[in-house]
Amino acid sequence: MPTDCISYQNSGYFSPLMNDYLNQKSNLQPLYNRFPTIENFEKQILEKQANFDSNTRNTLVTVLHEQYSTIGISNLTHQNIEALGTANTFTVTTGHQLNLFSGPLYFLYKIISTINLTNELKATYPAYNFVPVYWMATEDHDFDEINYFNFKGKKLRWNTESSGPVGRLSTEGLEDFFKIFALELGHTTNANKLKTIFERAYLEHSNLADATRHLANTLFGEFGLVIIDADNKDLKQLFNPYIKEELTKQTSYKAVTETIQKLSEYTIQVNPREINLFFIEDNLRERIIFEKDKYLVNNTEITFSEKEILDLVNTNPEKFSPNVIMRPLYQEVILPNLCYIGGGGEIAYWLELKSFFDAVHVSFPILLVRNSVLLATDKQVSKADKLELTWANLFAKQTDLENQLAEKLSSFSIDLTPQKEQLQKQFKDLFEIAEQTDKSFVGAVKAQEKKQIKGLEKLEKRLLKAQKRKLKDQLERATDLQNELFPNHGLQERQNNFSEFYLAEGNHLISKLQHNLKPLEQNFDIIII
Repeated sequence: MPTDCISYQNSGYFSPLMNDYLNQKSNLQPLYNRFPTIENFEKQILEKQANFDSNTRNTLVTVLHEQYSTIGISNLTHQNIEALGTANTFTVTTGHQLNLFSGPLYFLYKIISTINLTNELKATYPAYNFVPVYWMATEDHDFDEINYFNFKGKKLRWNTESSGPVGRLSTEGLEDFFKIFALELGHTTNANKLKTIFERAYLEHSNLADATRHLANTLFGEFGLVIIDADNKDLKQLFNPYIKEELTKQTSYKAVTETIQKLSEYTIQVNPREINLFFIEDNLRERIIFEKDKYLVNNTEITFSEKEILDLVNTNPEKFSPNVIMRPLYQEVILPNLCYIGGGGEIAYWLELKSFFDAVHVSFPILLVRNSVLLATDKQVSKADKLELTWANLFAKQTDLENQLAEKLSSFSIDLTPQKEQLQKQFKDLFEIAEQTDKSFVGAVKAQEKKQIKGLEKLEKRLLKAQKRKLKDQLERATDLQNELFPNHGLQERQNNFSEFYLAEGNHLISKLQHNLKPLEQNFDIIII
């Protein structure tokens, strides 16, 4: 059985920016508050405690009780909501889109990373309470990104339209989708459990936000997860001063633009707009633009003077929605949050934001890359064992996997590096002779060396190709296994839906993940199911 450990940095699936962050490169240290180690949370707790208002806690608890009023709630979740009203309680938060039936597997990994970190913090700092929070991205509008999931190689899509915040979208029409999905699931005990989970979430709730809350609560309520929908007037009222500052001073644009200049060697995740707010209604989500002393709602005829729009912020703050630049600030204003857990792309754009947080005097959270997982069956592990493959082999690009295995299975070395080095040594002697006789002869020696090295490289490629033909069966078994574990040559966690694995594992899938994931370790988890 392969036993090697794959770090995020060596997995081949993280960007240079994320690798440098994980390696704590000095050039990035000004862009975050504290690196995620258990020891660093002590100072983070004290900082957040000194910068979070008790009135905000009261509003938060009231809103959460309202949002949970129509669904069953575990004792632990109820206790966690109540605890948020006390000054010694803090949150660890992850956020995710309202993907249909959770979307890709990493939805589970984000939330379990969050749950497990709160448990680890409680064990280390017993004087405080720590609450895992799932922030539903109810105000997003990228419906095409969330209206499907992959099941056993098939893309199952919900065919409807959305023009406003996706959380307000009606679930009407999902009955037809469910009929198709139910046929795909079959009739096993676990298949029937999945059908019940889907029906109760999506067919018994009228909008996507309520459906997603029910789904996440069904899967994770026993662990005390608290789910928040920030598309709420009372919560937006807490954010009122920051909305006004964004409209009148464009602080985020100035601060983030300066930070982006410091990240010039990396790919930038998001670029700020001059105003990083949307105007939203049930079927509308459009950018707010400032032109000629007027505030315009893009692609509409809606306009405001400065006084009119600031008055609207006071009376109807729910009409203003933060974009990707402002949303993190909104989160940190309304939650007593210590840490945000996200994927590499999310952490990359959070690294653009610290100077903005500093400018508006809001504590910047610790940033933690979520757990990444590869689920493998006993059968797949057995195949890898028979082929003498390590996990490093299986994480490699497919061409590299074939080359590595061909080298390993050959009775002789395919790598002609020693021969090249011997040839270069011989030519070194020739260069010395050329220097002592006729210096014009040096060029001819260089040309001959280059020609012969190139000849050895061609022989090396031909030798490798010949060995691959000879070892075709073994190589095909290896690539077939890799294709099973890395569908479409990508990460399983970004392709497959949890339902595929739930069919085999049932509720054990969640408990096994919860038992194994260690959020503060930087290793790609391989979990055998």
